[in-house]
Amino acid sequence: MFTDRIEGKWIEAFCSVFRSCGLATGDSAAILSETQSRGLNVHLAELALQNLGVRPFHVRLVSPAQDAPVPVRSTGASAAVDGLAPVVAALRESTIVVDCTVEGMLHAPELREILGGGARLMMISNEHPDVLERLVPDPALEPKVKTGIRRLSAAARMTVRSEAGTDLEINIRDTRGAGVWGYCAKPGQVAHWPGGLVLCFPKPGTVNGTLVLDAGDVNLTFKRYLESPVTLTIENDYVASIGGEGLDADLFRSYIAAWGDREAYAVSHVGWGMNPAARWEALAMYDKRDVNGTELRAFAGNFLYSTGANETAGRYTQGHFDLPLRNCTIRLDDEVVVEAGELCGELA
Repeated sequence: MFTDRIEGKWIEAFCSVFRSCGLATGDSAAILSETQSRGLNVHLAELALQNLGVRPFHVRLVSPAQDAPVPVRSTGASAAVDGLAPVVAALRESTIVVDCTVEGMLHAPELREILGGGARLMMISNEHPDVLERLVPDPALEPKVKTGIRRLSAAARMTVRSEAGTDLEINIRDTRGAGVWGYCAKPGQVAHWPGGLVLCFPKPGTVNGTLVLDAGDVNLTFKRYLESPVTLTIENDYVASIGGEGLDADLFRSYIAAWGDREAYAVSHVGWGMNPAARWEALAMYDKRDVNGTELRAFAGNFLYSTGANETAGRYTQGHFDLPLRNCTIRLDDEVVVEAGELCGELA
């Protein structure tokens, strides 16, 4: 579909993101990649950083051998660094880590140590630059995401309902909200591009109810729109049953069972999309190899439910689903923040 060559417009898109990160002449930037990284994005990052007077250097690792029973996709927990001390040392001493690994370092075990040295991490999601170009971060999104984070952190309860049958109750008392607007301008910050998301990692035993994935909702592990409903019954964080007929339900049941790991059935994070520039229908326009699906996580008004690892709850697994749902109403305590898939009030 695309010719993978350097385009001036893509260099400028990368420059725009790095400017938003507050990088200055003489700053150092570690471009972290692996042998299976999208080479075009690695090259664009290097050229853009040089254009801004930043001093880039490459840390290129060998992509690790596969050790999972099924393909792993979009976990945000790259295993490429694998605790290699010289690599961690180089990354933590840089001004910024430009993360071009395949899975991304958002949930990688080395991230805390890297940030502890004063570095910040800017994850370039494994998308074709055609996607990134459309979703260069808008500074107007930052205060709205921050408002969403404050509201989420202050609330004690999240409820999610839809006409399709979703009816979830989530206890979020004393749970810290988080969010991403697409760039990181301070030491210790983490961001990803595309951005525009508010979420939290619930504590143990706090999620109960029914989640109905309706036709048109998305299973981002499969990079696939659902064509028939899948109903998840959730008891004390864990998917207790998976209802539904047809291919979508069968794929869900088969993949999650293949891990042989109870934690793959547990909730990872919950939240909602904030980015009005991100498009729900975009997945239909690209070959699977050209997208990572971050745009679908961020489109405005979606309810994002994820299964898998949750450090807050002390759960770890490679099994992972990211499931953006449309047409949901989300309440924080008694305040509606998303109504039938539309952002409300200051969040809109």
